[in-house]
Amino acid sequence: MPEIELGDRTRVVAIIGQGYVGLPLAMAAVDAGWSVIGIEKSVSRVEQLNSGSSPVEDISDSRLTAAITSKKYFATNNPAEVSAASVVAICVPTPLNDSREPDLELLESATREVAPFLTDESLLISESTSYPGTLREVIIPLVNNLKSQDVKKLYFASAPERVNPGDPIWDQKNTPRLVGGIDEESQARALAFYNSICDSVVPTATPEIAEAAKILENTFRLVNIAMINEFTQLCSAQGINVHEVINAAATKPYGFMPFRPGVGIGGHCIPVDPLYLTWWARKGGQVASLVERSDEIANQMPVYVAERALALTKGSTGVPKVLIMGVAYKPGVGDVRETPASALRVALIARGAEVAWVDPLVPLWEGTTPVTEAWDCDVAVVATNQAGMDVKSILDRGIPVLDCTNNYSGLTGVELL
Repeated sequence: MPEIELGDRTRVVAIIGQGYVGLPLAMAAVDAGWSVIGIEKSVSRVEQLNSGSSPVEDISDSRLTAAITSKKYFATNNPAEVSAASVVAICVPTPLNDSREPDLELLESATREVAPFLTDESLLISESTSYPGTLREVIIPLVNNLKSQDVKKLYFASAPERVNPGDPIWDQKNTPRLVGGIDEESQARALAFYNSICDSVVPTATPEIAEAAKILENTFRLVNIAMINEFTQLCSAQGINVHEVINAAATKPYGFMPFRPGVGIGGHCIPVDPLYLTWWARKGGQVASLVERSDEIANQMPVYVAERALALTKGSTGVPKVLIMGVAYKPGVGDVRETPASALRVALIARGAEVAWVDPLVPLWEGTTPVTEAWDCDVAVVATNQAGMDVKSILDRGIPVLDCTNNYSGLTGVELL
């Protein structure tokens, strides 16, 4: 294991979870002069990290290696290491369970594991996205029940992550951060930490406001994506080019924000966070009906895309063969979490199609390996516009392409969503 120069405990942060959220936070802290203990449950990932190999596209191997070489970072699967830190940040996933309700198992497990090792006067921050009240109602009671009797005072804050994997512009440093502490001293300590690593920090009056704001951010996107996907279907049925409509509407200099249709919603936030809101609403005896309907529309979109694609195979004989181009949830990354390509593949197979896929950034997907663009197919669907995909070679063979990304308009043989 690499050595680390802990030095002054007040400049040591332990970060629980070293994935898409935790590792970029760790490197931002290193850049700001903090010593960082990266705590990760996966033994293989700990070994990978300490060897200087980054599991996250946003962090290069060279940047990780530099942090290790400077003795400012090491990874471990030992939660007791948090005892050396004055700041502890929890950055673990908060997915949905099989009933599509909040699953806080990883968050609760991480809290239980580190709680006995927190030292007096430590600050515990939750960066994991969850419903309003999670810090106060879930995390703090767990910590208070499990902390050492020697610990007399702890500080708590919520600062929900704002990570956009693959974004070349916005990162941990220049993305404004929301911070809400449970009391004045907690707020002051949390603001001091984030001010040391971020260009802009926005205090909120309570942790619940910060938690609710994160859910609002992604629910806003879900609702608008669902709206434009539904609008796309209406326009298509009437023979109207929805992209020309969006372009026309976007000329209005106020009161309009253009969204584009696509296969569906994907990634670690938009398909998940709004359902934390709908669950929280029902828990309080209310119904977020617009959000629930938006979720339904978004989840129906891959079926619509499948039917549009198969319509382009009419006239061909035998089992229709469909090539999905790009299966990551967004361009520029190999992340397939909650990718709508999964639902598209299921819908195509359910309608009797044979399905293959290609994605330069994804070596393995749902137990299958990619083919090449030379695969014999009846139609190709550009689901995610990954660099390096040869759409032109498919068009040159006279195979129709359904472009769900609006990147190949004007090419003969391309039909836009």
